[in-house]
Amino acid sequence: MSTISAPLAPDAAIALGIASTAMPFARTSEAMLERWLRVLRLYGDAGVALQALGVGEDRLLRSPEPSETPVPQARAGARDERPPNGADPVELVGEQACEIAHELGGGLVTTKHILLALMRVYGKQFDQVLQAHGCDRAELTQRLGVSLAAR
Repeated sequence: MSTISAPLAPDAAIALGIASTAMPFARTSEAMLERWLRVLRLYGDAGVALQALGVGEDRLLRSPEPSETPVPQARAGARDERPPNGADPVELVGEQACEIAHELGGGLVTTKHILLALMRVYGKQFDQVLQAHGCDRAELTQRLGVSLAAR
C-alpha cells in the first residue's frame, strides 16, 4: 500500500492487511463490502460500533437471488464511487481513510476512518449492504461520533 500517506493504528493496519488478502476472492462489489464488514467488525472503533449496532457475520435480510453484478467502472470525479475494475480496493479505501483522518483532525488512521472511507468509496451500495445487516448510515455515523453531513 504505497499510497497510504498517514500512519496506521495497529488495528487499522491489521484490518487493511486482512482485507488485502480477502478482496481478490470477491467477484462483486457487494461481496467486497461483505468482506470489509466481516473484517472491520473485529477491530478497533469500527468493530465496537458495528457490534453495538448488531451488525453480525450474517445478513438479516437476504436478497432473493445472489448479486452477480461485477464490480462496475467508476465515474471520473464522482465522490461516491465504487472501485473500478482493475483498481485495488484496499488502496482506494486506504487513501480515502487517510484523507478522512486528516479532515477530522487526526494524523493516525484508525478503523473508524476505514469504515467512513467505505461509505465514501462504495456510496449507496454500502448503505444497501449495511441495511441487509439491520443497520443504516445514520446509526453508524452517530455511533462513530461523526456528523452524517460530513460523510
